[in-house]
Amino acid sequence: MPADSVSVTGWGRTAPTTARLVRPRTYGEAAAAVRACGARGGIARGLGRAYGDAAQNAGGAVFDMTGLDRIHAIDAGGGTVLCDAGVSLHRLMEVLLPLGWFVPVTPGTRYVTVGGAIGADIHGKNHHVSGSFARHVLSFELLTADGEIRPVGRGTPLFDATAGGMGLTGVILTATVRLQPVETALMSVDTERAVDLDDLMARLTSGDHRYRYSVAWIDLLARGAGTGRSVLTRGDHAPLDALPPRARRHPLAFRPSRLPAAPAFVPEGLLGRTTVGLFNELWYRRAPRARTGELQPIPAFFHPLDGVPHWNRVYGRGGFVQYQFVVGHGREETLRRIVRRVSERRCPSFLAVLKRFGKGDPGWLSFPVPGWTLALDVPAGLPGLGSFLDELDEEVAGAGGRVYLAKDARLRPELLAAMYPRLGAFRSLRRELDPRGVFTSDLSRRLGL
Repeated sequence: MPADSVSVTGWGRTAPTTARLVRPRTYGEAAAAVRACGARGGIARGLGRAYGDAAQNAGGAVFDMTGLDRIHAIDAGGGTVLCDAGVSLHRLMEVLLPLGWFVPVTPGTRYVTVGGAIGADIHGKNHHVSGSFARHVLSFELLTADGEIRPVGRGTPLFDATAGGMGLTGVILTATVRLQPVETALMSVDTERAVDLDDLMARLTSGDHRYRYSVAWIDLLARGAGTGRSVLTRGDHAPLDALPPRARRHPLAFRPSRLPAAPAFVPEGLLGRTTVGLFNELWYRRAPRARTGELQPIPAFFHPLDGVPHWNRVYGRGGFVQYQFVVGHGREETLRRIVRRVSERRCPSFLAVLKRFGKGDPGWLSFPVPGWTLALDVPAGLPGLGSFLDELDEEVAGAGGRVYLAKDARLRPELLAAMYPRLGAFRSLRRELDPRGVFTSDLSRRLGL
């Protein structure tokens, strides 16, 4: 089985490390790769959309699982799919939408593998209704450190440790996933502007129950009376009778558009305060004060950035940090204080979103808990960024919140236990299941997972 020594980084393009990249094409090759990964261990990797160092392994092996990408069975009547873990959500949409089914949860990109979706227990715009991805996984097969393949069902400790476990319990090989029925490949979308953070939170609290999907873009450069001004977008899958006659001829057509790729070289500082401030002003002003029932294609509603290949290059060679945290209901003042601090510090973030989480899922390291989650991107070279985010971590941990490990590349390990109270159980099961530490990543070393 071929293995190349390559530089590996997350989607944020920070902190690259060198590893042996192994590309198994069969389950047997995957098991052989695990047995032969050596003293530095190995970690599974999908399409590389974890922002930080979760799918990196300095000096060890990284298993590229995208070669295991078969869809084995679709139950078009019952709404389930059995597929390899290397299948992308994009591929599932291509195959399932014409049959009237959609993935149960999708993040802001469809270029995520099913194995990665389980390992990070991804969430989307519908968490307040549907929870995170693992809630819809009925079972999976896990290649463990001894080279054996284990069937894993819901409600077991191994399922709960793997859902959100960042690949550290083993390599997911296949999964059976429950799907969402749809009548069309279009979304019915309502858009409105919120004048500040309190206005936005009031709109989310009072109206989210009427929508399956809800997300707000937030202007983190706005200050004063406009601090936290936002554009709120909510919607649901459009029913067939909402489509104009021409669109009803092919209601389940899935045709994502693509723009030219971002250039390989982008000057440093392109996304500074001035540029991002101008973008944010235009984005807020062009948004309608209130618009209802607009029909949008699925890619435009869920994955607008997927239309620009390699969009992460626009931050320049220094890359960027995506910082996401959640604080519970009743901790709104912490959220307000963090938004004010980011605004006052003039952090140039144009991909900042606020959502409400619903009921959490049982994954021991799963990120979502009921409350408010804010995600923001910041150029990695911003002066003083590390110490500033350390301070925000303290605020989040002090409020009983947590940061998202799938996006993290810099959290201090001493805060992890306060953020994830099931950490002890996770470590204990991992020691029992993998006493030699076969499954290892830069993330796990940094945080002592």
